[in-house]
Amino acid sequence: MEKLAELIARHAPDEGMHDMPIPGLALFKLSAPTEGVPVLHQPAVCIIAQGAKDVLLADELHHYDADCHLVVSVDLPLTGRVVQASAEKPYLCVRVDLEPALISELMLQQPPPPGGEGARGLHISRTTPELADAAARLVALADRPQDAAVLAPLIRREIHYRLLTGDQAGMVRQIGAPDSRLAQVSRAIAWIRETFDRPFSIEAVARAAGMSPSALHQHFKAVTAMSPLQYQKQLRLQEARRLMIGEARDAQAAGFEVGYESPSQFSREYARLFGAPPARDAARLRAEAPAYV
Repeated sequence: MEKLAELIARHAPDEGMHDMPIPGLALFKLSAPTEGVPVLHQPAVCIIAQGAKDVLLADELHHYDADCHLVVSVDLPLTGRVVQASAEKPYLCVRVDLEPALISELMLQQPPPPGGEGARGLHISRTTPELADAAARLVALADRPQDAAVLAPLIRREIHYRLLTGDQAGMVRQIGAPDSRLAQVSRAIAWIRETFDRPFSIEAVARAAGMSPSALHQHFKAVTAMSPLQYQKQLRLQEARRLMIGEARDAQAAGFEVGYESPSQFSREYARLFGAPPARDAARLRAEAPAYV
């Protein structure tokens, strides 16, 4: 883990997120605790090498640090807050995106775990020395670009294998199974993401997922800790925030663009999620450096 922290610090000298030339690899460095930052987190494994973070999924609080790693199996609206970081010992983290096709291939060589499938689309596990070593070797390839094209896919394969043989294996296997409940929920999420700014129909979402409305509600909440309607609301508010900060939309225009017909309802729900009215929150964030989950 010390080697991994050293490599992240060297390749992420500045604050924030650093996309690496190795596909599916990103590094994070933050030198102070942060406020909660809502993001739509895609399937990935995040390994903290130094520091600690709290992650909020709906009303569930999850904490992980340099002893643990986070696995996300489906697109989830999360709020992340770095809780342990300093200039002397910054928060250092590596994220490796997960590949369903690679998981499917590896599943053919691995028996199903005795515990069966995991329901929630987020899991925190202890980081084994083998997983930390594989992550360090992947980051180290940034020093040897001539080797990365050949070796990076092999190490990414090893990381996926480590996850499939760890205590989160049941959840990870669902990513690679096209007929799993997770795959059906993922189809529902894709439909909501494409149409989040339009009127909501639970029947249409259920048809896209290939489930009945009652089964969709049950399994969607089991995976995401929220209902499909609550998920849509999170996407709308996060996109409105992005429009105000990144594209300088005013609050009313941003609310209408993401599907709100009532400015007062938009302002009320925005303040409930982000802790301040839209215009005030956007002005504050424009003056601050971004932080990332």
